[in-house]
Amino acid sequence: MLWTIFLLLNGLLALVILYSSRSRQKNEPPLDKGFIPWLGHALEFGKDAAKFLTRMKQKHGDIFTVRVCGHYITVLLDPNSYDAVLYDKVSLDFSRYAQVLMQRIFSLRLPNHNPDTERAWMEQHFQGPSLARLSSTMHLHLQTLLRDEERSCSPAEWRQHGLFSLCYSLLFRAGYLTLFGTEKSNDVTELAIVYKEFRTFDSLLAKLARSTLKKEEKRTASLSQERLWELLSPAWLSRGKGSESSSWQQSYLRHLQMEGVDTEMQRRAMLLQLWATQGNAGPAAFWLLSFLLTNSEAMRAVRKEIRGLRLQEDGSLQRHPLDTLEHHSTPVFDSVLSETLRLTAAALITREVVQDKTLRLASGQAYHLRQGDRVCMFPFLSPQMDPQIHHDPQTFQYDRFLNADGTEKKKFYKGGERLKYYTMPWGAGDNMCVGRHFAVSGIKQFVFMVLSRLDLELCDPTAIVPPVNPSRYGFGMLQPDGDLEVRYRLKTLH
Repeated sequence: MLWTIFLLLNGLLALVILYSSRSRQKNEPPLDKGFIPWLGHALEFGKDAAKFLTRMKQKHGDIFTVRVCGHYITVLLDPNSYDAVLYDKVSLDFSRYAQVLMQRIFSLRLPNHNPDTERAWMEQHFQGPSLARLSSTMHLHLQTLLRDEERSCSPAEWRQHGLFSLCYSLLFRAGYLTLFGTEKSNDVTELAIVYKEFRTFDSLLAKLARSTLKKEEKRTASLSQERLWELLSPAWLSRGKGSESSSWQQSYLRHLQMEGVDTEMQRRAMLLQLWATQGNAGPAAFWLLSFLLTNSEAMRAVRKEIRGLRLQEDGSLQRHPLDTLEHHSTPVFDSVLSETLRLTAAALITREVVQDKTLRLASGQAYHLRQGDRVCMFPFLSPQMDPQIHHDPQTFQYDRFLNADGTEKKKFYKGGERLKYYTMPWGAGDNMCVGRHFAVSGIKQFVFMVLSRLDLELCDPTAIVPPVNPSRYGFGMLQPDGDLEVRYRLKTLH
């Protein structure tokens, strides 16, 4: 027994030495392994990725390699060099790490998963005529849900609510009914159950991805997953017929079946799609309204644009908001949304190095990447929060993406050179979010409806936008650490 323990300890020591012995070779990026064997910088990275990577950038520059849980990750923070990673499909692979995350977060295995065929399937539904139908359906559900809110209060009655909870709840339910609902899905209790379970699951998502759940959290996550698999199962969805959502769902199931996905994994894949389509719009709308409510100049500009749209239509934006938004430009709102996403969209773009690669930067410098490592870009830090690109990047400026003549600003520079990527909330290249137009349409409809139909104000006029939850860096839209209390009532029309 003692001899067995001795051998095990020796084996562990050998592994520690192996993982700690890597050194920087010629033409490789600066290497920062951290002080903890094997773990490296995992704790600091997971706690606050933005703060950690900012520190590494200040120490090493725009490219460096760090050790995280035995893996070596090369981080690239030069937006002029991103294309060298985004468009390399020979040396770099997107799907391998995606499969790892699917297994960790959704307990989902798709061994024959082909990102190209899935993207082609998604483009069929989130572009062109299909996008118009989905947006119209989303609009109808938002109208219905807001009418329900209106019926519960009179023009003289103020209601108080946390803004994050309000935005997430309404946009999630409308999006869920649009893509996952059936004719029987309007049951208030059923909708509430789905939303509650989703929020429970979403609150543990970052820990699921990092495999850092505590025992009780594992149990909670598992129960939440199983309940959502049941609610989203094809049999449950097929109870209704003929809706736009069932068409979308049936098409997705056929796509999975063509890839040889078994029934159990089909059920689990529905949860992946639920999070991918509904996990970001609510938080984005929250941040946007938070910035408006705490910036009177920005709120006045957006309200003025809304009034202008109503006058152009010679009627009420309340009755035909979708048509109005589709047929008229909204440069002020578009700038506000772009600025909101610049400040709060914080996904990591990761690739697996499948064969040794020479990475050539825009500066002309070349670095060697080792097979088996990962390469990662974090657009939130650069370009989005880069002070050389955006003046005072920590501050919300509603007109940052407007030219002096009111048109969209598209020219941004760094070191005198015009940038291709000056903000990247939707990713870039072949992996740019296919559903971005649907997401923007939903956020825009929601914000314009809320500002047109409700009087909305802060409970505390001196309140500020809450800080971000730093554990959410790397997973799409950031979420607040806390909420912003607001009150609202039905707007009195004159």
